[in-house]
Amino acid sequence: MNSMPLIFLIPLVIGILIIVAVFFSFVGVWLKAKLNGAPVSLLNLVGMRLGGVPYSLVVDARITAVKAGIEVTTDKISAHYLAGGNVVPTVQALVAAQKAGITLDWDRACAIDLATKGSGKSVVEAVRTSVDPKVIDCPNPESGRTTIDGVAKDGIQVKVKARVTVRTHLDRFVGGAKEETIIARVGEGIVSTIGSSESYKIVLESPDSISKTVLARGLDVGTAFEILSIDIADVDVGENVGAKLQEAQAEANKSIAQAQAEIRRAAAVAVEQEMKARVQEMQAKVVEAQAQVPLAMAEAFRSGRLGVMDYYKMENIQSDTAMRGSIANPEGKK
Repeated sequence: MNSMPLIFLIPLVIGILIIVAVFFSFVGVWLKAKLNGAPVSLLNLVGMRLGGVPYSLVVDARITAVKAGIEVTTDKISAHYLAGGNVVPTVQALVAAQKAGITLDWDRACAIDLATKGSGKSVVEAVRTSVDPKVIDCPNPESGRTTIDGVAKDGIQVKVKARVTVRTHLDRFVGGAKEETIIARVGEGIVSTIGSSESYKIVLESPDSISKTVLARGLDVGTAFEILSIDIADVDVGENVGAKLQEAQAEANKSIAQAQAEIRRAAAVAVEQEMKARVQEMQAKVVEAQAQVPLAMAEAFRSGRLGVMDYYKMENIQSDTAMRGSIANPEGKK
């Protein structure tokens, strides 16, 4: 009989302990915010808890902002969290921007934070780069290339390494092109500048002309950065590309000439074979005509138009002609 009240008493005690723990949790966060000058109502805390927002994290972020003199409501912080943003780095970026005298409001900071999500960058890094410019190697060593190669008008290749000093432009950071575009544009400008030089010697004598020419083109338009300087770190002479191209062209012309000569030779052989065939054809006609002579003579004998004496005279003439030919050419030379 005494065990029945105990069965109901244990869950009741556990429930009361849970309610007390939750209450003190809310009270602890509420008290922490109030003591730090960033008060938050208990109802607001309960609303964040029911909305799946870590209210302790939101309150800590608000305290950090308020301590720095930046007024940000818990509703804005909660909305940024629910949008998938990083709350604490965003607040830290706001504080860093304020300390550096850079104009940056909460909405723009949230936009930058969401834009850098998954890219390995952060809004804090963007603000830091805006204050402390960074150097970008051109070309990027991770691409596998170590130099930017251009060919001057005299055909000599020039290899260049450049370093670009950039500063984040927060107004263009969202939607602006990133470092890869800066590297590509600077590389294109260097190649174009080298290609417009009359000689590689001009590039070696004044490498700063490359950086001045490239910098004057405004390559940072539409990017998230502002180019402060382009410095040529190294200049080296490469291959004689012009000579190689001329050699390759000469070899190609030689191959073309050989092919054309072979075509003419084949045509000549074909004409020769055709002439031989025609000679054989004519010889066949001669043989055919000679074969008609005995037939004609036989027909003449039968018709009486040719007598025996006439035949003997013809034979004598042929024999006499053959004898004279043998006398004129005793060795049978042609």
